[in-house]
Amino acid sequence: MVVNSLAFFWFFLVVLIVYYACQTRKGIQNFFLLICSYWFYSQINIKMTILLAILTLVFWLIGKFIDKALEKEQARHASLLTTLSVVIGIGALFYFKYLDFFIGSFVSAANMIGLHLSWTALHLVVPIGLSFFTFKLMSYTLDIYHGKINHEPNVLNFANFIAFFPTILSGPIDRPKQFLKQLAQSRLFNSDNLMTGCRRVLWGMFMKMCIADRLDLYISAVWNNYEHHSALSIIFASLLYPFQMYADFSGYSEMAIGVSLMLGFKVAENFKRPFFTINISQYWSRWHMSLTSWLTDYVFMPLNIKLRNWGTNGTIAAIMLNMTFIGMWHGADWTFFLFGVYHGLWYIPLMVSGQFFKKTKIKVNALGWPTFPYVLKMAGNYLVVTFGLMLFHSNNINEFWTVLCRIPEAWNGGLFFDMPTLVNAAICSIALIYVDIQEEWFPQKKLYLPTWSEKWRWELTVSIEIVAILLFGIFDSNQFIYFQF
Repeated sequence: MVVNSLAFFWFFLVVLIVYYACQTRKGIQNFFLLICSYWFYSQINIKMTILLAILTLVFWLIGKFIDKALEKEQARHASLLTTLSVVIGIGALFYFKYLDFFIGSFVSAANMIGLHLSWTALHLVVPIGLSFFTFKLMSYTLDIYHGKINHEPNVLNFANFIAFFPTILSGPIDRPKQFLKQLAQSRLFNSDNLMTGCRRVLWGMFMKMCIADRLDLYISAVWNNYEHHSALSIIFASLLYPFQMYADFSGYSEMAIGVSLMLGFKVAENFKRPFFTINISQYWSRWHMSLTSWLTDYVFMPLNIKLRNWGTNGTIAAIMLNMTFIGMWHGADWTFFLFGVYHGLWYIPLMVSGQFFKKTKIKVNALGWPTFPYVLKMAGNYLVVTFGLMLFHSNNINEFWTVLCRIPEAWNGGLFFDMPTLVNAAICSIALIYVDIQEEWFPQKKLYLPTWSEKWRWELTVSIEIVAILLFGIFDSNQFIYFQF
């Protein structure tokens, strides 16, 4: 059941009515929310729902024992329990997501040196959202150990934090402190939250259905049949893919944030106009921000501290490992490993030149627009991201290498151009680009818009979005790209 489907609409409508009908009874409200979250996840796979419940209970108990050990000043005991929780979390990820990959890689390596092994892949089903909720589980025990939070005494509240249905499938990855604090309070009906949440859901649907799914018609037609398309068409599809990814994943995040807000929860923001950046460090500070900040806090910072005696080289090593983890977090294949390494390598010039620690100011002209050299740097960074996503998009290394070898033939063939698809996508993309420009460069101004009242502006934009979705939207409920992670 995807967020932009009719089934989800009816599900959420019932949830919203019952949820606020018991708003004065916090315990009942939280219990009902948990039931809804588990029912929602069970529609994907009931067995995986059982796994989710078991892991939730295990981590809740470990968190309780860590808290008790810290109270008794048993630091070693608390450290061992925290390590155990991390091992369990990474172990679950490894077993379901990476075991088949490592078995296949080991067998291939053995065959290369003349050893013929009879090992076969287990073909395990990866639970949807596994990479997201395991990170939430581990952050809970790690934060207790580091004194950032206390153990949550109510197991139902903790289970709600892990299984919260708007975010369990593809994030954002919330931290326990802020979310559990909100669960401790009754969420009363708020018309402003309802209107703002509805607005963000509609905007997310617009991004997903009118841009991402429209672009997917063209990109998939080219990329899935690259042998039969010219190099120019492959390059064009590759250049469109980052924008499709942005519209797809940011669109989901907008819907998740909007649904959460309608339920009275403020969850983490996940995107902040990532293509308005001029280097890879800025890009990752604005792309999938909840994942980047999680790995920065729990992987990069501890590594950087341990390697601080190495100076700049230690920081570079920590960044390379961190970016490799980001790549492998996305999937079990050498393409994702190289995707992470590739992005990590782009940090090295920033570290060596000292740019990594500097805040870049946007250079603007007399009209307030960025200067041409600054825009060129943005375009250059977009190309850097595009090349990395060619790795990301490839099913394996051989496919990536084959596509890459086709690039020099760019001028030997024509461009495949699906006019209706690309024109419709372009019309909707202009709206997204306009909104991003407004928020990035002119946040205090109503760029080229009449000074209408906020109410009229809200009603107008909502009406336009609904009409645009009906006119340009793809209604076959395409799965979101990040569901596979």
